[in-house]
Amino acid sequence: MENKATGPQSAAPPSPVEDGHGRDNGRSVDQDLLDGWRDVVEGFHATNEALVSELAERFNVGRGPAGVLLRLLTAPGHRMPMTRLAHEAGMSSGGFTKLADRLCADALARRVACEDDRRVTYLELTDEGQHTAQAISQAATEILSTRVLAPLGPDGFRKLTETMRALRDANSDPRK
Repeated sequence: MENKATGPQSAAPPSPVEDGHGRDNGRSVDQDLLDGWRDVVEGFHATNEALVSELAERFNVGRGPAGVLLRLLTAPGHRMPMTRLAHEAGMSSGGFTKLADRLCADALARRVACEDDRRVTYLELTDEGQHTAQAISQAATEILSTRVLAPLGPDGFRKLTETMRALRDANSDPRK
């Protein structure tokens, strides 16, 4: 609808948000949503950075390899397709190939061809890789107990995991 004096009518501005005490804090709901999401992202990144840095320092495996070793430790047969590992690690195929090369050179993993599909190559833990991944897993548990469980408490951590799982499921591409 058009107002002759002012041109096209615009939507009403977002209503301000109360501060919990019935007072208007002058902020829009949109800004609170954006600020809250930024806090979630920054909290995750700060915690993950601390975890990865401490694991890399303790085990001298670099920042990316620790996460890959942990994924392989819990995978069936301690192996996964390299393309899936790269995707889950958020890496390009070229970047992941270099990481896999390092794990193989350090005798922590080996490449294994898929018997059913020659296009698929698995990355599989060696015995030494399993031992290292188990040690990393134990250290990660200790670090997460201090950096996540202690500040949130068991109930807070349970709620956090349920919330993040719900977000993952709601926003995952079902075609992948």
